[in-house]
Amino acid sequence: MSARLDLSKPRYDQSTYWGRAKHYFETTDPRTILATTADLEAAKALVVAYKAGKEPSGTTDEQVWQAKKLYDSAYHPETGELMFLPGRMSFQVPGNMTITGFMMAFYKSTPQQIFWQWANQTFNATVNYTNRNASSNITNEMLATSYVAATAASVTVAVGMNKIIASSPKLSAGMIGRFIPLVSVAGANLVNIPLMRQTELKEGITVSTDKGVEIGKSKTAAQSALLQVECSRFLCFFSSLTS
Repeated sequence: MSARLDLSKPRYDQSTYWGRAKHYFETTDPRTILATTADLEAAKALVVAYKAGKEPSGTTDEQVWQAKKLYDSAYHPETGELMFLPGRMSFQVPGNMTITGFMMAFYKSTPQQIFWQWANQTFNATVNYTNRNASSNITNEMLATSYVAATAASVTVAVGMNKIIASSPKLSAGMIGRFIPLVSVAGANLVNIPLMRQTELKEGITVSTDKGVEIGKSKTAAQSALLQVECSRFLCFFSSLTS
């Protein structure tokens, strides 16, 4: 008899780069958004049954892993609630690709820039709310403040840069205008992310050993995590705009 699968851990070895890469490829697999409600409920039922040792006879490891992949893509890891589809990590690729494409195509007029910067920040706010840490003290007021501030920052930078470029014939004739969305989003992230993570910065985030044993909270770890998020957000958007 083969050993039972440990569904509390990722399928792939997280101590290796490719193991982490495979894990996040599965987490963000856009094909999972095509699953029906019945598919999601069936996947959840199999995962719950397997954890209780009551899975149907003849269930294979691959079936369990596929069910867990579908379950993880749609249900909140802490609350177990079904997440709003546009806010799921598996919707990141189609959602961001669509918005980025429109931001690059429609950037010359002020109304276009305002609308697509607003659309981008609304999408980001949806993702932040959907994937919020259930154990943190982030309130709806904090989320609203972050959303308004990020939208204001991105729109201000976009419109301001557009005015500067429009006033210069040299700049207007070049490609620099296509980088307005990049700078705008970067500016919004500098405002949005610290506001979203303000509770973690003040109180610290939980630190655990490699065996999953919690040893306390660390403000230093929270600051390090914030910096990594800022950098990764910028690089992800930069690669999508320049590819």
